[in-house]
Amino acid sequence: MSHAKTSYVCLPCRASYKQRCTGDHDRICPRCTQPLIHVGSAFAAPRRRDTDAWRTLSVLLHAGIRFHKSCCGGPGYRPRTMSEVRERMAYARITGESFARALVRRNLP
Repeated sequence: MSHAKTSYVCLPCRASYKQRCTGDHDRICPRCTQPLIHVGSAFAAPRRRDTDAWRTLSVLLHAGIRFHKSCCGGPGYRPRTMSEVRERMAYARITGESFARALVRRNLP
């Protein structure tokens, strides 16, 4: 039986690495030696040239949102564009809902 793998991301390099899940999540980027961010096993990296997708991903990761599998098989909704992020930021400001919770809402009321 193979070992489970999880994804780690380096935002400055715009690189993603799948590595074995060993319990500790302290990993270093092989390109720039900065710490990697543990993003979860259900993560699909955008293309390196897609700067808008990486900018959106950066906002999500800095808000504490990760891509772990849930009981239903996926991480749930995650915004893919900066316009979706801006809509959810505005919604969070108006309603007082936490920014992280507003980001993972599929539909805004």
